[in-house]
Amino acid sequence: MVEDWQQGGFGLYVHWPFCQAKCPYCDFNSHVSRQIDHSEWMAAYLSELNRVAAQTPNRVLRSIFFGGGTPSLMEPDTVAAIIQAAGKHWTFGNDIEITLEANPGSVEAGRFSGFRDAGINRISMGVQALNDTDLRRLGRIHSVAEARTAFDIARACFNRVSFDLIYARQDQTLDQWRSELTEALSMTLDHLSLYQLTIESGTAFGDRFAAGTLRGLPGDDLSADMYEVTQELCDLHGLPMYEVSNHARPGAESRHNLIYWQGGDYAGIGPGAHGRLTLDGSRYATECYRGPQDWLKAVATGNGDCLRQPLSGLERAEEYLMMGLRLTSGIDVKRYEDLSGRKLNMATRKSLVDLGMISDFGDRIIVKKQGFMILNAITSEFLTD
Repeated sequence: MVEDWQQGGFGLYVHWPFCQAKCPYCDFNSHVSRQIDHSEWMAAYLSELNRVAAQTPNRVLRSIFFGGGTPSLMEPDTVAAIIQAAGKHWTFGNDIEITLEANPGSVEAGRFSGFRDAGINRISMGVQALNDTDLRRLGRIHSVAEARTAFDIARACFNRVSFDLIYARQDQTLDQWRSELTEALSMTLDHLSLYQLTIESGTAFGDRFAAGTLRGLPGDDLSADMYEVTQELCDLHGLPMYEVSNHARPGAESRHNLIYWQGGDYAGIGPGAHGRLTLDGSRYATECYRGPQDWLKAVATGNGDCLRQPLSGLERAEEYLMMGLRLTSGIDVKRYEDLSGRKLNMATRKSLVDLGMISDFGDRIIVKKQGFMILNAITSEFLTD
């Protein structure tokens, strides 16, 4: 019997919690630490791999993703040990994708050949802006020149390189974004992640926004125009959107993220890492202790998880819907209904079709391009039935 998660596949997420500096917009679990015992961290990751693998035997591993934090600050030996251990625990897929997130500074770029030798075959670079003034505003510690150099080094080491940009930044005009995105697309690459600047509570930007001192943010109309320009330029350069914030040449989509969006299983290890695991027919949400030292202490006692919560059929269906609607391939209606045990509301489907927000093919629902601008509202319409 094929379990539901197998339609999305199985992946491994490894969280490295340390950064050289904390960016003011970032709400990820990242910490600045001057002293790191790399041998202690390697041992902890391998211990957690042993624990999770014992519960998930006989699986084909389609992807490994080293995220953070800044995992390009890890020792290549630690990365190599984790990849080798994963290969002993699970069967690697023939085309396994092994991604490492990297900041485009000289320190990280100097490690790229070591990461390649460790087994990394894809780099995801946090460039964020091609403008030095805005890089400083975003709290980034690299320059545009450093980013370009690091990108060139990455392209020489890896066949697959992606990078991130943030738009709808302070005082950014539509023409500036058009020029910056055109410059990014002129670089030889096959994948781009393009995010609108989001102000999150609990971040430095969130505090400034609440105090009324974060000025120059674009209004809704300008943000919408920037989104439309993003789609036009990416389509023109052969990198169409495949997920609300991600663009790729056909075949170069992030296989790891597709596991999330298509409702697959993934093991999450490292401080604050989340996971979804189907064990003995039940699906669980897992979460690790967030604090680096708290996680290390927990691992030393045999388990880095602070949460393992069973998900009901309806919760699994709603999660699948929320994630699947982000994709331009949409959701499988029967899969949703099999998980939830109920029909997807026909009145809501018809209303959204009439508004031009979705395409309803009966067995599949796909959000239209204009619908992605109000994706949260469309998702809420389905979830509040």
